[in-house]
Amino acid sequence: MTTTVTGRGQTVVPARIRKNHHLGPASKLEWIDDGQSIRVIPLPADPVAAAQGMFKGAGLGAALLKRRREDRTRE
Repeated sequence: MTTTVTGRGQTVVPARIRKNHHLGPASKLEWIDDGQSIRVIPLPADPVAAAQGMFKGAGLGAALLKRRREDRTRE
């Protein structure tokens, strides 16, 4: 797909991409320039909710609680 940059530096996200990535009027996009290419990454509307469940297994909180229980039984 090809789009054009306007004189004001604006461009249009094609409708098919907006639909596939659920982009709406208030959606945020991150632009990454590595010197040779430009990538556009859609940012989640709620980054905290998007990060939940990102890491599998017991969390640090669960490990801390387990260790505290073990410490109490040794006392």
